[in-house]
Amino acid sequence: MGKEIERKFRVRDDRWREGVHGVHYRQGYLQSERERTVRVRLAGDAGWLTIKGETRGVTRSEFEYPIPAEDATALLDELCDRPQIEKYRYRIEHDGHVWEVDEFLGDNAGLVVAEIELASADERFSRPPWLGDEVSDDPRYFNANLVRHPWRDWSENA
Repeated sequence: MGKEIERKFRVRDDRWREGVHGVHYRQGYLQSERERTVRVRLAGDAGWLTIKGETRGVTRSEFEYPIPAEDATALLDELCDRPQIEKYRYRIEHDGHVWEVDEFLGDNAGLVVAEIELASADERFSRPPWLGDEVSDDPRYFNANLVRHPWRDWSENA
């Protein structure tokens, strides 16, 4: 069984942008419930189908499979819930770890978060200087929730 151990943070400033190039992501959900999500993603020209279980702490079950880009596009266009998530993802190496910084577009424009995948929930890592507050325990920041409750509608952002 696949496991994802992930910590998520707000991004404090733009220092992370130096020398990075992003990949455009489009993703939608075939099913989005607390207990499970089924996601279709088009990352650049690569298609993916991902099934995730309920998050417990910073860990959840994850099964991810490559699919043809044409199939991903058809699923996104024809079967996935609306609205969908669009973002640019940037991969940044820092002190032996890879951080993925997501810069959201559309209804979530202005939101920038960074994620790090770990081998264990208690694995140590150093924080890049541009990293802000941790939001791993805040379900509002889950991509599936950003579809239903976009960042632009949060009262503190209005």
